[in-house]
Amino acid sequence: MLSAKRYLIMFVLFASTAPGRAEEPSLRTFYTGHSFHMFVPMRVARMATLAGIAEYKTVGTQSIGGSRVDQHWDKADAENAAKKILSVGGADVFTMAPHLKLPDRGIDSFVELGLKHNPKLRVLVQESWFPFDYYEKKVKANDQRNETDLKQLKADQEKWRTLMETQAIAINKKAGRTVVHIVPAGDAVVKLRELVAQGKAPGIAKQSELFTDPIGHGKAPVALLTSYCNYICITGKSPVGLKVTEMGITPELNALLQQIAWDTVTAYPMSGVKASK
Repeated sequence: MLSAKRYLIMFVLFASTAPGRAEEPSLRTFYTGHSFHMFVPMRVARMATLAGIAEYKTVGTQSIGGSRVDQHWDKADAENAAKKILSVGGADVFTMAPHLKLPDRGIDSFVELGLKHNPKLRVLVQESWFPFDYYEKKVKANDQRNETDLKQLKADQEKWRTLMETQAIAINKKAGRTVVHIVPAGDAVVKLRELVAQGKAPGIAKQSELFTDPIGHGKAPVALLTSYCNYICITGKSPVGLKVTEMGITPELNALLQQIAWDTVTAYPMSGVKASK
């Protein structure tokens, strides 16, 4: 007859090797952000399902309109779902979407808290497209985007992204590894606008058709393109070929958005994703 101690050891070994045993998802993702980002969680979840990525799981969201990351950090503890999930090590991927003011102390604060409870945490900071198009000369009506100086648009976008890069590099140096990656969604949107201006975006005749207002809230093509960029950075996988359906998006346009996202993300070193993946 087996002793109680020996029986316990055999039970533990069997339980740890039993086929079909559920493992904790390795892509537990929590999203924080504003209106240029919070349409992403639903779409990424749908993409992951289509791609058969079983380890992906959305574990929560926290949205504040027009927010900086520090506003999410300063949210009352009792209502702060982002702090709660990080405090128990419940996320493997944590997203943020800064506003114009950089550096943003909220990024540093969330990274510090997250690493304390999950040393393997990955943080994704979305580089959105620039609101009102420019730093200085801002569009006052959506139709004015059809006359936007795309060269200046790219320059202002790069200037903003460089501020994010500077902060991310400093955080990564302090952490001793690459914790923070940047999602180059804004660069992808600029590329889409260039193709629209060149008449190379199926079904989109004008840049203004991509947005709803002077601020730059995106319509379906921008939302889907941004979501593809986030999907790539979260999963490391290409979305090219996924049969994603969305109102107003033709298969031809969908294929273009997928390719723009993949090319943009894999060409950008701080995304953490290479084309070989």
